[in-house]
Amino acid sequence: MPDLESTNDPKPNVLITGASGMIASALAPRLEQAGYSVHRLSRTDMFAPFYFDPLAGRMRFNGDIPLNAVINLAGANIADRRWTPVQKEKILQSRRTTTLLLCETLAAMPEPPKVLLSASAIGYYGGQQHDPADESGTAGEDFLAKVSIEWEQATEPAVAAGIRTVVLRFGLVLDSSGGVIKNLVMPGGLMVVGRLGDGQHKMSWISLDDAIKVMLAALTNDRFSGVLNVVAPQVVSNREFASALGKAKRRPAMPPIPAPIVRLMFGEMADAALLASSNIQSNRMQELGVTLDYPDIEIALQKCFA
Repeated sequence: MPDLESTNDPKPNVLITGASGMIASALAPRLEQAGYSVHRLSRTDMFAPFYFDPLAGRMRFNGDIPLNAVINLAGANIADRRWTPVQKEKILQSRRTTTLLLCETLAAMPEPPKVLLSASAIGYYGGQQHDPADESGTAGEDFLAKVSIEWEQATEPAVAAGIRTVVLRFGLVLDSSGGVIKNLVMPGGLMVVGRLGDGQHKMSWISLDDAIKVMLAALTNDRFSGVLNVVAPQVVSNREFASALGKAKRRPAMPPIPAPIVRLMFGEMADAALLASSNIQSNRMQELGVTLDYPDIEIALQKCFA
């Protein structure tokens, strides 16, 4: 698979940021299996070849390791605690500031990498997207839309430097190891969270395996450039998702949680994320001929617990 031939190294070098996250943890071994040499941006080991000092606001890269590609997956978890002003600032800065510094660092390299894959999210379109929207859709106005807009704008130094940049607007990434699935399965796995509110709000999603498949294709196919919605073609309601989750886990669902209770429990996050409606399609994936292995929600969730 590797053909990023900017160096004479036997294995192309790929740098991953956000390496401890769910997506990166699954992606790294897949890259190694595909013939890449994987490096991780470290915040803790100042002697690491690729080091990020967030307090000083600088990154230091080992010039003896030429980079062929960078995959930027950095960003604080949006759902691990209530959205206080401090937490909202952390969510924003962990994406915008880190991405901007990364892209400025890449742009200043004597030999920049060929390609940058940089994460974003379908939150770009806002949390009340009832009608279908594709990559040409307009941005929303809520907090997560603001985060996504500034996150994506931070890649501009890389684009200006001629690095092929792919902005990956991820839907809900499904895997039992983390993300939304981990939050919806009760401790001990005896029950799953049922529908939220009336359960009619739309959910756009992608299996972790398919998300990785898209990223591997984007590394080597020059037709991948600009914005790409990383979502399955099947959009489901929250009610349908909860039913499929219970079926896949073979566990009963909790009683529905009324929307006012969700808002009381989670504050602003409720309407921006938990009760948000995201009806997102990916025309670009169709144009690029991307085929997914798990396009059906029931099959995708069964794979999560296989």
